[in-house]
Amino acid sequence: MTEFIIANMAPIIFGSLVVFLLLGFPVAFSLGANGIIFGWLGIELGLFHPAFFQALPERIFGGIMSNDTLMAIPFFTFMGLILERSGMAEDLLDTIGQLFGPIRGGIAYAVVLVGAMLAATTGVVAASVISMGLISLPIMLRYGYDRRLASGVIAASGTLAQIIPPSLVLIIMADQLGKSVGDMYKGAFVPGFVLTGLYLLYVIAVTLVRPNWAPALPVEARVFREPNGKSGNVSLLVLAVVSVAAAVTFGKLALAPDRALDETIVITSLVGVAVAFTLAVINKLLNIHLLSRIAERVTFVLIPPLGLIFLVLGTIFLGVATPTEGGAMGATGALLMALARRRLTWSLTRQAMDSTAKLTTFVVFILVGARVFSLTFYGVDGHKWVEHLLTDLPGGQVGFLVVVNILVFVLAFFLDFFELSFIVVPLLGPVADKLGIDLIWFGVLLAVNMQTSFMHPPFGFALFYLRSVAPSTRYKDVHSGKVTEPVTTGQIYWGAIPFVLIQIIMIGLVIAFPQLVGHDKDAAAGGPDIDIMQMIQEDAQKSEGGAPAAPESTPAQPAPPPASDDAITRALKDADKK
Repeated sequence: MTEFIIANMAPIIFGSLVVFLLLGFPVAFSLGANGIIFGWLGIELGLFHPAFFQALPERIFGGIMSNDTLMAIPFFTFMGLILERSGMAEDLLDTIGQLFGPIRGGIAYAVVLVGAMLAATTGVVAASVISMGLISLPIMLRYGYDRRLASGVIAASGTLAQIIPPSLVLIIMADQLGKSVGDMYKGAFVPGFVLTGLYLLYVIAVTLVRPNWAPALPVEARVFREPNGKSGNVSLLVLAVVSVAAAVTFGKLALAPDRALDETIVITSLVGVAVAFTLAVINKLLNIHLLSRIAERVTFVLIPPLGLIFLVLGTIFLGVATPTEGGAMGATGALLMALARRRLTWSLTRQAMDSTAKLTTFVVFILVGARVFSLTFYGVDGHKWVEHLLTDLPGGQVGFLVVVNILVFVLAFFLDFFELSFIVVPLLGPVADKLGIDLIWFGVLLAVNMQTSFMHPPFGFALFYLRSVAPSTRYKDVHSGKVTEPVTTGQIYWGAIPFVLIQIIMIGLVIAFPQLVGHDKDAAAGGPDIDIMQMIQEDAQKSEGGAPAAPESTPAQPAPPPASDDAITRALKDADKK
């Protein structure tokens, strides 16, 4: 029995962790307890020297407390909470809803676009889903939107906070994979907005197939109109054309043609919004009435958060500021914006600081538990067990990607993205690196996949957030005076399914078109370019040529470790590498 335990210590540790999690124990304590218990057991069985745990303080204080990258988490969280609690979400939804209101599905388009903007400011799913659920769901129900479409759009748009920078999951993913947060942000920039476009395409398809599911706003509900009764959209269109022309001209004249796409988008967008905001301010101060009411409203509501987003991301992408410095600058900008709008109060600031402290503490506790667990797991060569398990899969790189994505998708039913990032990603990263897969691309792929953890019925957290604010009983609408039926849990679940399928399609797009994940591969030093067709061809050649001889030659390849290289030495070496 003792020999069996010693030979299979790694799978036993991992299996016991799964049991602890399924029993409902907190993740941080499950990780830490498994690490300490099995570390003690390893000492008793002679696998470790009693000095084994001397590496633990260095892993906690040197690997966590002195990690400047993790400081970006409280900064970006605080920035998002200040913006969200100061009424930015309400203003954005009201303004964009009025802008798209005259067309079918207008409020749904507004929810998706505002979800993308909140994702680029808050980076927190709960804040986005709850804000849009409280503000837009009653309006969508009032004007006859299908409950499944309304709930699905709100929940899915809130999950964009996981993939659009400055996402918290991308910060943690970069830390766990040992890569730059800036490169991870660059890599996720285009996929995040492609996913936003897919959500919009789905709403368009619904309005074409089932137009009664997403009716346009009635005329009496469109409040931003000119004195002559016109909508004023022509003025807004002219302002948009001028701003885009200025941005394109600046990009062609001032930016090098070989500059990265994400950097070009951020810089030119910042120029465009600056031009639009300057023109609106001049129009307001001089009272020359060149812009319509809707044009002024859209400019003054959209431009400040957009400017803050592009300023923060632009400085990070250009290398002017680190993600931590960018987060600090964003938090300061959010406070100034709330102060300028006369919405910054001590109560608001205290609530934001309290929520930020709770989330940051939650992350640090899980990370400490993960460090304790990984020390023991690496000490019993658990990383080699996982590596052999995944590298021996048929299909090479393609087989690895297929199995990993299915595994993460299934685990997302039971674990949220924090738990997946701290438990699963550290085990998968070294294997992907050994297989020659670019870790930035791999991290973005996993982030897109883990996004589904918020949308999985019946355990998706975004669905729970929406359920907490959606009406559960019949109520009388205060504006229309009509009795409105409640939104059932089943309608929320059915509404989420199409968006989960869209997220799966996005995973396929990232795999099929790896160039969507753009970053400086030389700076990231993450491995060769990914070509799926080349992967398949290489795997086919290996299976036809040298594969039969591999099992015989494999045992002779690794050199036997020296007698002095015992488990404690290997564990300390692995701890230093981590």
